[in-house]
Amino acid sequence: MSKYLLDLDITELANQLRQGKTTSQKLVHTYMNQIKHTNKTLNAVVETREKAALKEAKALDKQEKPPIEKYPLYGIPISIKESFNVKGMKTTGGLLHRKNIIANDDAAIVKQLKDAGAIILCKSNTPTLCFCQETDNKLYGRTNNAWNKLLTAGGSSGGEGALIGVGGAAAGLGSDIGGSIRFPAHFNGVVGFKSGRDAIDATGHFPESHKLQERMLGVGPITKSVRDARLLYYVLTNNMNSTHNNHQKRVTFYLSNKIPLSDDTKNNIQELQSFLATHYTVDSERPPLFYQSAKIWQELMSVNGANHIKEHGLVNDRPPLPIKYLQEKVFKQTSNHKYLTWALIGAQLFKPTTERLEHIKEALERGDETVSSFLDDRLLVLPVYYETALPHGSVFNDIFSIQKSYTKYMPYVAYANVWGLPALTLPIGTDKNGLPIGIQIISQLGNESAIFDLGEVIEKYYYKYKRSNVYDEADVHSV
Repeated sequence: MSKYLLDLDITELANQLRQGKTTSQKLVHTYMNQIKHTNKTLNAVVETREKAALKEAKALDKQEKPPIEKYPLYGIPISIKESFNVKGMKTTGGLLHRKNIIANDDAAIVKQLKDAGAIILCKSNTPTLCFCQETDNKLYGRTNNAWNKLLTAGGSSGGEGALIGVGGAAAGLGSDIGGSIRFPAHFNGVVGFKSGRDAIDATGHFPESHKLQERMLGVGPITKSVRDARLLYYVLTNNMNSTHNNHQKRVTFYLSNKIPLSDDTKNNIQELQSFLATHYTVDSERPPLFYQSAKIWQELMSVNGANHIKEHGLVNDRPPLPIKYLQEKVFKQTSNHKYLTWALIGAQLFKPTTERLEHIKEALERGDETVSSFLDDRLLVLPVYYETALPHGSVFNDIFSIQKSYTKYMPYVAYANVWGLPALTLPIGTDKNGLPIGIQIISQLGNESAIFDLGEVIEKYYYKYKRSNVYDEADVHSV
């Protein structure tokens, strides 16, 4: 297998394709071999379309290469999060009772990728109904981290994060309503971009969001480079003619003394801050409404007790949720994963009243203006999480506690969701165990080019994606 191809990003692969140094068929073969080998332990991919992808690649290889401006993804194999419809493939939400549901149409982003010349290679694993930051469900099982099978891959785009972490596709597509792109990017050492409010069409995503949650949902790429994240963002926004915003913006770091942060994480971020201070105007300041954001995020996720999730996930209302949870936790014999039933119990407990919802709407209207003003001329750099990848179940226990521990662990991630902000996550180093550490670069809508510009500086002069090869050896038990 041509393993060197696994390390290359879309931009380099497109160059090699046009120079005749490789073919689309070879790329499909290379990725499929990597998937077949690593997925035995990784469990990131839930469905492939190998024969169809090879047929499409063969047809593309026979044609004269079209203008790259019109077909920037020509012949490039892309992975898709299971929650997006791909015509002829399953969209299950990880639910046993949906195991045979096949999409009749492509999601909006899938159509855009195909129109740009991409080949859809496979679909990747998610938590049940994407309602958790760890990837596990009753239908497909648990996805493991790209660097250590005993650790979480994050979620809900955990399959994408782990797959790109081992180089199993040129890039992937995910969604993020509560860190669902950024957790996997951070834990697996890849680049992830959560788009801002309404920037990318989420039509064809399952499950749909409640109306009040739509502001928090961002669709975006998971890639091996910042330039690829930029490219895919422009493809998905039909904005390929976008020019860079060269206006210099100040860079604001914020590390809260109220949120735990590992020494390795803190040291890496502080070293990055010192590095950037030689290139930019750098300061430290708490962003407005920072701590309030976690509470608002939880309340928005609990609107109506998350009944729209419950209706999809539970085939009947008997027995009550607490009994369902205990039955699954003790006997593991129900059709619903314990993460889902416990999260739904939490949604019932934290469900905002009608009066509280009106207060939230008013706070969001005022807050949008305040946050936008703060970010108008600056880029905000935040951690993603307090630690590198944790053992399976730890992140769920951190966030989904009736003791409201989400207020302690979610502010860094919830900020971009609540205020509908674009956020780029990229690796900046590793901890003492070699596990990736990522950061977020956040700004207001319209500042995406500046976000990517800063990310590319970090990538070029400071740190860049490194593919995990721990699953490459034949003896995966050594992972």
